[in-house]
Amino acid sequence: MIEHYRVYRKHGVWLNSPRMQKYHDRISQESFLHAHSIDAAQEAFYKACKTAKANRDDGASYPHKKKFYRTTIWKNTGIRKRGNHLLLALARGNEPIAFRLPSSLSVLEGKQFLEVRLAYNKNHRKYEWHLVIETGIEPRISTGTNVAGVDLGEIHPAAITDGQQSIIISCRELRSLNQYRNKRLAELKSLQATKKKQSRRWWIIQRRINRFLAKNKAQRRDLEHKISRAVVDWCILHQVGTLVIGDVCDVADGKRLNRKSRQKVSNWSHGQIRKYIAYKAEAEGIVVNDEVNEAYTSQTCVYCGRKRKPKGRIYSCECGQTYHRDIGGAANILSRFCYGELSKVDAPYPFFFRPHSKVSQSVALRSLYGTE
Repeated sequence: MIEHYRVYRKHGVWLNSPRMQKYHDRISQESFLHAHSIDAAQEAFYKACKTAKANRDDGASYPHKKKFYRTTIWKNTGIRKRGNHLLLALARGNEPIAFRLPSSLSVLEGKQFLEVRLAYNKNHRKYEWHLVIETGIEPRISTGTNVAGVDLGEIHPAAITDGQQSIIISCRELRSLNQYRNKRLAELKSLQATKKKQSRRWWIIQRRINRFLAKNKAQRRDLEHKISRAVVDWCILHQVGTLVIGDVCDVADGKRLNRKSRQKVSNWSHGQIRKYIAYKAEAEGIVVNDEVNEAYTSQTCVYCGRKRKPKGRIYSCECGQTYHRDIGGAANILSRFCYGELSKVDAPYPFFFRPHSKVSQSVALRSLYGTE
């Protein structure tokens, strides 16, 4: 990054990635890292520049601060497997880095390891090995022909319907974890504010905060995976071939919300859940469309088309129909995808499913619908 901006200031030339690699190879001295690891670092800089350029309207800035640590990448050309150990090549004349593989990965062949990353975990304050592996498992070919709509929510993480049957994935534990994190973090930060910055007591509290955030993140991630697995299992049981997810990325943009509402929206991990659902569904051969506009889907009656903003989870309309608000949103998302307008798909009575239950998700779903 420093060399790139130095060339730009002196000569007014913005070097692209191939030219920068040649320039760096010419001026660089003896290096400790493998040549392809250096190339990966340079490519990451230009990838960050490309991302910043695409998001300049949202306030993104180009890389301009020197990092104290960064992820080091080994490509497949610098990876070898010897017994139960993985060898990572360094520059010529240096012995490779070796680390022992867990038993679940030691049975894989060397060519299945596509990339290895040495990443620093700020919460645990230590380095971790991240591996990219080719499992060889091909995505299944789905035989389902049905289409289902998914409404992501902050209270109920997901509501699904295909117009005939519906289910609400209820996981209040995820919301409880978010609320506890905010409360506990406020207590620790308040205690830390009474100490001198960078003092011994200050760092003791900071390490406590890091441990707490790491544990909370792992708990939330576990629940998010269970939610996404429950969604995909329901789709498999109901022969769903296309899954439509409402786009809620801009749900609070441009709105004046009170403090509690802003906190709830900021804690809402709809992006992670959508990503987990997408890759699990694609592995089962289910096509995922997550670009359907969800505007007014929960406020529009699925039977008569009237609009009103209800309080609570029950939607009662002047036409006399009453149904669950989240299922109504999923039905309208499905209607907008299939017919181009709202109120064309009914909202069936939902079944509430708790993915955090000790009972296996697949067993619970199969017992519910009488399948083996």
